[in-house]
Parts: sequence; C-alpha cells; structure tokens
Amino acid sequence: MIPYGRQDITEDDIKAVTDVLQSDFLTQGPAIPRFEKTVAEYCGSKHALAVNNATSALHLACRALGLTKDDIAWTVPTTFVASANCILYCGATVDFVDIDPDTYTMSIPYLKEKLKRAKKNNTLPKIIIPVHLCGQSCDMASIYELSKEYNFKIIEDAAHAIGGKYKNEPIGNCRYSDITVFSFHPVKIITTAEGGMALTNNTKLAEKMSLLRSHGITRDSQQMTCESDGPWYYQQIDLGYNYRMTDIQAALGYSQMERLDGYVSKRQSLAKQYDLALKELPLILPWQHPETYSSYHLYVIRLKQENRNKHKSIFSTLREKGIGVNLHYIPVHTQPYYQEMGFTVGDYPEAESYYSEAISLPLYPNLTKTNQELVISTLKQVLSE
Repeated sequence: MIPYGRQDITEDDIKAVTDVLQSDFLTQGPAIPRFEKTVAEYCGSKHALAVNNATSALHLACRALGLTKDDIAWTVPTTFVASANCILYCGATVDFVDIDPDTYTMSIPYLKEKLKRAKKNNTLPKIIIPVHLCGQSCDMASIYELSKEYNFKIIEDAAHAIGGKYKNEPIGNCRYSDITVFSFHPVKIITTAEGGMALTNNTKLAEKMSLLRSHGITRDSQQMTCESDGPWYYQQIDLGYNYRMTDIQAALGYSQMERLDGYVSKRQSLAKQYDLALKELPLILPWQHPETYSSYHLYVIRLKQENRNKHKSIFSTLREKGIGVNLHYIPVHTQPYYQEMGFTVGDYPEAESYYSEAISLPLYPNLTKTNQELVISTLKQVLSE
C-alpha cells in the first residue's frame, strides 16, 4: 500500500534522538529551547513554545487570548475536529465560516457577510481560527483588516503549513495574527513523532501559554504572591495542563528542521507532476493563490460533478488497488457531537460539496517516481472504468 503521507527519518535524526537518550535530560532539557529558537528564527516570530501536540497548542492559544464560556469563536467546517474542539474546551460557543470554493480555506465574502449579521445580533466572535488547509495560507491580510473593524483576535491554524509562505513571507511570522499553531505529527511537513508549537510576537501571550503548558506553575519570584521559601519553591498561580514536549521529541524536530525547505521543495515538485499528469482527467485539481506558496501537506483532487455519485466507489477501488488515498476532512458540523448542538447538513454548502468530491492522493518527500507514476496510472484506470 502506498500511504497518503509518511515521515522521513534519517540517520541524523536517529543520532539526534540517541544523543538525548544518552544525556542527562529526557524531558525538560536544552533541546526544547534550541528547537523553539530554530523555528522562531525560521518563521520570523519573537516567541515559539513547543508542546505535546497541535491540539494542545490551539487550546493554549484560546486560553491565552482569554476565551471563556461567555464568548464565541469561529473556524471553518473543513478541518480536523481539533480546530473547533479547542473552542469548546474553553466553554465557549463555536460557529463556522464556509470555505472558498477554489482554495478550500476560509471564504472572505462569507466571513464579511457573517460578521455584518453578527454585529447586528450582538454575537460577534472573540476569536477567529482560519485554517491553512493542505498547506496553503488563508487570505490573512483580509482577515486581519476585518479584525480591526470587528475587534476579534486571530489564531492561525497552520498545522499543515510550516515551510509555506504568504505574500512571500514565512507562515508563522504572525504578521496578520496573534498566534500561529503548527503540528509535527508524523504525516506533517516535519515531525517530532507527536508534537506542536505555538508562535507569537506578543510577549504577554507567550508568557501566559508558557505558564499554562506546565500546570500553571511558576518559579519566577516576580509572579509569586509571597516571598519564596527557598530555591526549591514554586507556586501554582493558574489552572494549567501538562502539555509539555520532551527533549527527545525536540531533538528530532531540530534535526528535521535542517531539511524543511528541501521537504517543501520536493512536495512542490511532486504536486507539479500530479498537475501535469492529471490535467486532462475529469478532476478539479488544487488551485494555488498567487500570493501563497503552499507547503503541500496534502494534494487534494475533486471529482467533477458528473462523477460525484461514484465518489465512494472510486475511493474504495483505489485503496483495493494499493493506493492509500484518504479524505481531509469530514465537515465538523456534520459530526454527531456537533449536530447535537443544532448544526445540520445544509448549513455550509461549500464545505459539504467539497466533502462529496474530495480525495487526498499520496504525497510525501520520499514518494518515488515509480510509486507516483503507479498512483497516476491507477487513478486513470479507475476513472475510466
């Protein structure tokens, strides 16, 4: 089976992890700040905080921005459930903005209209979480301009997008957002096995997230409510979590960062090969906005309208023939848990249309020419049957 995504682990990665295993620190040692500094410098942000996964990073970002049970936050339905669940973790109300039919990211016209209605109804969101689906950035400049008009905060869910660019600048620089979140799951652009990171240019937000990721505990005397009892002393000053990354994971991530640009370049090359080979087929191929440079975490094709009723059959046949396709994502609002909140099929037609047609093809840096050609030939065969 050719998988849709796969990590690339080299001897350098193995040595980096082994070095940590043979060191004095396995959990909270020097590898974590080194990895954080490397990612922050690469992206051009002031602060980076490594955590155990991107879901935790999203939760910390919401908490740091003060999201509570009396607030509302919006994201898109075409995403993994974590993008919405992080809002619920804070006790807040979740709502969705439909996607753009070309980029599959947050629709700016839909967002503008929804904000106008929300202002009239006094239901404006405190936070908006746009998702850089497949590695392509949302139209962040437009979202940022709207944030100034409607006074909401922005968390970029860039779980797919490290190594990508927007307006020729690195995704993660937080020029148009308060916080950006990356994922380092094995199928993402680089991996720490499991892991995530939150980036920000706001020192107070960084300090808040740092406090919350480790139980709400501080050893900083300036944050304490009384004089320290001694060098062993700490205080819990907030209700936090154990969202910390380990030194083992950080060492792997630091090693992988050295190959990040190469990984993205290879993904771009593979995507172009798909573009050339599939352009005559009855498919909608990924459209790339000229102001973006995608990290191409995913290469998503869509079946044209006439083949929509064959979606399940085509998907299943490809898997039966050894092509490990996948589907990213089932619209969050159609999940039973969210339907219990009142969301129904029909609420977000673009997201639902996308779902009825989308298939993610195999795409990862060490996908061989032979295997990509097999994916292409098998897809052509299945579509012709």
